[in-house]
Amino acid sequence: MEKAKISVIQLFALMFLFELGSALVVSLGSDAKKDAWLAVLLGLCGGIVLFFIYYFLFRQYPNLPFTGYARKIFGKYLGWMIGLLYTVYFLYASARNLRDFSDLLLTSALPETPLLAINILLVLVICYVLYLGIEVVGRTAEVFIVILIFIGLTGNFFIAISGNIDIHNIQPFLENGWKPIITTAFPLITYFPFAEMFVFTMLLPYLNRPELVKKVWLSALIVSGLILSYTVSLNIAVLGVEEVERSTFPLLSTIGKVNLFEFIQRLDSLVVFTFLITMFFKISIFFYGAVIGIVDLFKLKKHQHILLPAGVILIFLSMAIASNFSEHIEEGHDITSYYIHIPFHIIIPLFMLIITIIRNRFKNKAN
Repeated sequence: MEKAKISVIQLFALMFLFELGSALVVSLGSDAKKDAWLAVLLGLCGGIVLFFIYYFLFRQYPNLPFTGYARKIFGKYLGWMIGLLYTVYFLYASARNLRDFSDLLLTSALPETPLLAINILLVLVICYVLYLGIEVVGRTAEVFIVILIFIGLTGNFFIAISGNIDIHNIQPFLENGWKPIITTAFPLITYFPFAEMFVFTMLLPYLNRPELVKKVWLSALIVSGLILSYTVSLNIAVLGVEEVERSTFPLLSTIGKVNLFEFIQRLDSLVVFTFLITMFFKISIFFYGAVIGIVDLFKLKKHQHILLPAGVILIFLSMAIASNFSEHIEEGHDITSYYIHIPFHIIIPLFMLIITIIRNRFKNKAN
């Protein structure tokens, strides 16, 4: 691993931007209809429960990335294989987010631009920043979180004074009962976006004050969860639940309705710029997790040597995972959430937790 350290504020900024990612603009929790905001909050609670599993494992091996302590817990060979599976998963998750980003850009701003061109340009920028190191990524996040907050406040101000918000659109509360809320929150929203924070187990050894991991992670998780819940309720209040369900990117439609004095309108660029910031960091962190995993597993000296080859694989994957955006969304909803997230975010970490607890008890008895 590179000899670098990031501060507490930088880690919070990275986690916050990562969590918002694509979740900010897609129709998150729309299966719960008007109560989507509540489904997001319940999903947040599930994400907090999973955090405590990840945090326990980190406390046992604070100086190792996840691929490192997987070998300590499962043994040299099985642990190496599990580390490799997670590395491939991080690369796949990075490719999925890259596809999300390029498709929104095509839909909203660059309809005539080839998908491949957008992917290549973004991956080149990401490779350049990661080549400079994780400290540079952290400092960049510190700057962009301030810009993002300013854009968010500006957008919300214009939506509020435009008179488009109709509070009746999110009423009545619990119109369809608890069942759709619970089935939407668990497992879908728990995994996307909250359990995806698991990738930070690859970055935590870089933190200069590891004793503050718990506070930073939980605060980033809760703040981003509250913002996502608010955004979902805002979309429904402005558009109505039917339009939110039909819309691929409801936040884009929400801010698109702003029209003040026939002068202040077409504010879609605010959402596109927000998406550009959050997705840049989300793709970068998943990609960096994959790169660090490769460096750790194959005992390489520098992560810079494999950035470009891994970047080429990332571009190829983002193009190959689906033939169109509808197929891409369906794959994420029906396949990724169940067949990838459940084993990678719950089953394997739980096994690691149980094995570690049993080992610690035997050690205590032996002493």
